[in-house]
Amino acid sequence: MTSKIEEFAKLLAEAESTRVGISPLTSIDSELKVKESYYVQLENIKKKVEQGQKIIGKKIGLTSLAMQNLLGVDEPDYGHLLDSMVVENGGFISFDKVIQPNVEAEIAFILKKELRGPNLTALDVLQATECIVPALEIVDSRVKDWKIKLADTVADNASSGFYVLGGKPIKVEDIDLELIGMAFYKNGELVNTGVGAAALGNPANCVAWLANKLSEFDIPLRAGEVILSGALSAAIEARAGDSFTARFAHIGQVSVHFRTEEKE
Repeated sequence: MTSKIEEFAKLLAEAESTRVGISPLTSIDSELKVKESYYVQLENIKKKVEQGQKIIGKKIGLTSLAMQNLLGVDEPDYGHLLDSMVVENGGFISFDKVIQPNVEAEIAFILKKELRGPNLTALDVLQATECIVPALEIVDSRVKDWKIKLADTVADNASSGFYVLGGKPIKVEDIDLELIGMAFYKNGELVNTGVGAAALGNPANCVAWLANKLSEFDIPLRAGEVILSGALSAAIEARAGDSFTARFAHIGQVSVHFRTEEKE
């Protein structure tokens, strides 16, 4: 491992600990490559696992063309989900645990079989999926003011924060993933809508991309893992006191609340 990767991993870890955003890594090193950034991400995940946290899934980001165009990229990115990121459905997140959170509504896949790329297809994903459920992802950049390029968010574990699973488990063979509609509410007001096809045409395509991408690092998607397949609409900024609910056709709803400070 290069000293640069170790240095950048340490900067991001300190920003997460202190909740003070840092300058973009790409402003420190304009030549930072995306693959190097994945190794920065893996270094911090390795340290968290050594400290006792557990990897329980993965998340996929930048699945919409709008977000890809914004960052000037032509593919998604991914991050790791840890047991420390789980929030129960309808639960609370203290605002002293985040820096600059945004909330996204997604479809989560729960796997029953291992997926190991390359060359996997959406059909392989469907055959390996136990069920799907509605999810909210709380994304939270450790880079100040979200001034990120692809290499910045990749190094920062794809800007992962927390996530919530809700609704009721549905078998993929019982539903058309492309046509699942979603309505997203902030403090009871509708803020946007989405549909399954917004995520690379079908959320299963996102999971197939992830499994194939991870093969570059010899990492499989394991049975039992949760895979957040990508936002179905724009991320919405969260502030202390805000509540968010996503209602999905056929698979139910999921919600989360933000409060000012930690409660006993």
